[in-house]
Amino acid sequence: MSSALIIVDIQNDYFPNGKMELSNPEKAAANAAKILDWFRQNNKDNIFHIQHVASSPELGFFLPNTKGVEINEAVLPLEHESIIIKHFANSFLKTELESKLKEKGVTKLVIVGMMTHMCIDATVRAAVDLGFEATLIEDACATRDLSYQDKVVPAEQVHYAFVSALKSMYANVISTEDFLQQN
Repeated sequence: MSSALIIVDIQNDYFPNGKMELSNPEKAAANAAKILDWFRQNNKDNIFHIQHVASSPELGFFLPNTKGVEINEAVLPLEHESIIIKHFANSFLKTELESKLKEKGVTKLVIVGMMTHMCIDATVRAAVDLGFEATLIEDACATRDLSYQDKVVPAEQVHYAFVSALKSMYANVISTEDFLQQN
């Protein structure tokens, strides 16, 4: 069984001074870079960078032709690595990701990226629904505080709520260190 790395939306707008700053994006990106390095040494032909490009300015971030839409330097793609452009939270929706993975015989996905509560959640669930086995590197993901009415949910709680939900039925959830030790 072949595996692939899916790096979701580690883009400049999520970092300090970006238009949608997350909580601790640098730590998540540094861990994602460690997983990327492992794949470059062990499975270099199955690395997929997902780049969200806003299809409408109303989104307010990831706008075309801006610094914010660019993939962050921590995980910059090499020339031979695939870049998949998406316009929705789900990395599979109206993209060529599924067909490229199937073309390569990939059955297992290792997923890292941003935002845990949105694009990571949507991508992990879609991957499993499409028949892939998913491993989520939880400390290679980041999110932000959320609010509803007068309640603010801190980013750490948002992150662990979504990671816990994915772990229950969708993904093998592990840390960067555990992944690197097990592989």
